[in-house]
Amino acid sequence: MFDSLAIVRQLTAAGIDREHADAIADAVRRAADHGDHVTADQFTAGLPALELRLIEWIIGTGVAVTGAVVGLLRLLE
Repeated sequence: MFDSLAIVRQLTAAGIDREHADAIADAVRRAADHGDHVTADQFTAGLPALELRLIEWIIGTGVAVTGAVVGLLRLLE
């Protein structure tokens, strides 16, 4: 259960005016109620695919940089 009143109180105590605090609490409540969040298990299950994409990106960038350096060195000869 989302306690929007507690959020509004915390935000107003931090110096945010009531109207803005209400809007922020409402937006956070709607996002929490939307159910479009990722569970810890889903996040963990997706990590191997993300690691593979990152490794591919790093290797691709390394090849591109190496090619650019070699090309520039040939131009300087």
